[in-house]
Parts: sequence; structure tokens; C-alpha cells
Amino acid sequence: MSQIESTDALPGKPVPGKPVPGKPVPGGRRDNSSGGDNSSGGGSDSSSDGSRTRGFANTAVWIFDLDNTLYPADCNLFAQVDQRMGAFIAQYLNVPFDHARHLQKLYYRQYGTTLAGLMKVHNIAPRLFLDYVHDIDLAPVPAMPHLAAAIAALPGRKLIYTNGSRHHAERVAEKLGVLQLFEAITDIVASDYVSKPEPRAYDMMLQTHAISPQRAAMFEDMPQNLQVPHDLGMTTVLVHSSFYDHPIQRDINSWDRPPQHIHYMTSDLTAFLAGLNAADSNGG
Repeated sequence: MSQIESTDALPGKPVPGKPVPGKPVPGGRRDNSSGGDNSSGGGSDSSSDGSRTRGFANTAVWIFDLDNTLYPADCNLFAQVDQRMGAFIAQYLNVPFDHARHLQKLYYRQYGTTLAGLMKVHNIAPRLFLDYVHDIDLAPVPAMPHLAAAIAALPGRKLIYTNGSRHHAERVAEKLGVLQLFEAITDIVASDYVSKPEPRAYDMMLQTHAISPQRAAMFEDMPQNLQVPHDLGMTTVLVHSSFYDHPIQRDINSWDRPPQHIHYMTSDLTAFLAGLNAADSNGG
């Protein structure tokens, strides 16, 4: 199932990922939501704490999560998906909606996704679940021509990698105006229903598309989904926002500095990518 998340600042507290004087992102690289300062540097640099930073100079494959990453989190599509998950469980198991919601959250905590729990405990047909929960209204999703232009200008291959369904990804990407820019979509079905952040899920995606992780960058809104990409050698970017719809967003807000596996943070994906493109065109 798709995993959604963002972050916001408490009163008087800087938003993680905003440029803050004297607060480097782990690895010694300051964050810049516009993607400009140092963000296209190549290779790896050693920082004062011994960690290594990664840039984008050698990036040949750009991998994007879908939900709350390619589209703004305040579209709040997950509110629709969340309700439909509860409704599906109530109908399928013939239980009251409140109990269905309890099972939905219980399986999410125990198995990583609600779908994984339903498959393991109740042997449901996963495509029925995916088709039902993603049958949502996309009216809140805007066309984003500036995002499309920024993605189109990136050098190399572009892929969508989602824990949701391919059909959902295609619908959303088409509404955004970016579908034609991606050579492939890896969804939960293509991953044999193994979801991020399981290491095997990333291995299957990389092998299927013949991707060298050292030449790839991963954009995600869920911090835990960037740990394996970091371990594999990818450059990682956390896309966050001021919209809350998951408890982990408050954890992000409490960070004094991001964890080592997050190399960059941005609250504006379009501006971040445009900054990378500008730096690249200027030889930076």
C-alpha cells in the first residue's frame, strides 16, 4: 500500500530541510530546498564527522516515489485511500467498520502494510484490494507543468517506484502531466507484493531495470524508505511538507539534524530539481 508522509515546524522551530545557518545536513552538506548550493557536486566528500556526502554529478537514473513525493502532500489523497481500506476490510470480512479500522492499523504495524497483513492472515486476492482502495477522486491533484519541465531536463533515465498500484501511479502521473517522462513504473505487483522498505524490494527493482545504485538518486517522503537506498550507494532526497497525515511527520519535525541516510531534504521538489538543472547548466 502506498505510504504517505510529510512534516511541519512547531512554533518557533525551524522546519527540517530549510537552510538554517550553522546546521549542516549530515555528511557536511547544507540543505537547500532550491537544490542549488553544492547540490550537484560529484563523487563523495568526507565531512568532519567522518561521514560521506553524495552529489548528483554521476546520477544517471532518477527514481521517484509517487504519493506525497511527485504531488503535493496537501492534496490529501491518502485520506480517501485510508477510508477505502477500512471499507474494503469491513465488506470483505463482514465486520463492523470500527473493527475493520482496528485491523487495518494493526496489520500496518505488524506487517509493514495493511495489504501484507490481509494477504498473510486472510489470504485475500491483492488485486481486488488494490483496485478498490485506489478508486479515488483525483480532483485535488493539479497539473504541474513546471515540475514536468524540471523532470524532463534531468539527464538520464527516470522511473516511478511505488508501494501502490501501477494503475494508481499512471492515473496520478497523467493528471500531473508527467507520465510520459518516465520509462517505467515499479509497483507493488512488480515487486511480488514485497514493499519498501524491505531490502528485497529494492533489489528486485534494481535488477529488473539494470540500475547501478551508485549512479541513482532516490526521492521519497518516508524517511525509512531511504535507508536501504543509502546503504546501496544511492543519493537520497527526502521530500517533506507542512501537511500532517502520518505520525512519523512529527518525528521528522523533532530532528535537530536529519539522520545519516538522508543526504538532502526539500519541501519543494520542483524548485529542488530546477536548482539541480541550473547548477548543471552552469557547470556547477
